[in-house]
Amino acid sequence: MTTPIHENQDVATAGRDLRQATAAMIMIHGRGATAESILTLSSEFDAPGLAYLAPQAANNTWYPYSFLSPLSQNEPFLSSALATLDALVTHAGAAGIPPEKMVLLGFSQGACLASEYVARHPARYGGLVAFSGGLIGPAGTPRNYQGSLEGLPVFLGCSDVDPHIPAERVQETEQVLQKMGAAVTMRLYPGMGHTVNQDEIDFVQQLLGQMLAESPQ
Repeated sequence: MTTPIHENQDVATAGRDLRQATAAMIMIHGRGATAESILTLSSEFDAPGLAYLAPQAANNTWYPYSFLSPLSQNEPFLSSALATLDALVTHAGAAGIPPEKMVLLGFSQGACLASEYVARHPARYGGLVAFSGGLIGPAGTPRNYQGSLEGLPVFLGCSDVDPHIPAERVQETEQVLQKMGAAVTMRLYPGMGHTVNQDEIDFVQQLLGQMLAESPQ
């Protein structure tokens, strides 16, 4: 049973009320940040009908060590964080939002968490957006994920010299998700800092536009 570290934290919201929304974005903040901080990104998107949900990590951190550390070192925090995302996906589904109308978006530690969640809970979501992140675990971690992503649109964006996220891990994440059936766009930006740039925002805007165009009105 998962230790309830993060599950009772607040969820910040923006956009349309979930019960009236046609789609939802679950936004996962990075280490040391807040739900409110990642939620400010929602103002960059023109996506009518979208509900934004941002869970808050206990003590502003989803797991204590680097995402490249042995998985056991980040337990039980990692399992609790993944359970928090699963509860939000279930909550959105109960409100009438199907998986194909849900986007999971994260930055840094949140991007790692979103990537790992989707790999462990494969479905045809509306999208996965990982800003400066990748799958969790040390080099050589078995990636024996079960199931298909069924053409899930994935965006992986990162600096080629990010001090926290090795480019090789972003590339490995691309390969793993492609093998699971995702349609992956991966972009490494030369010399960029640990941040989000306009090209990444523009790509997500396009992804949201395509998803919402397919929504029943």
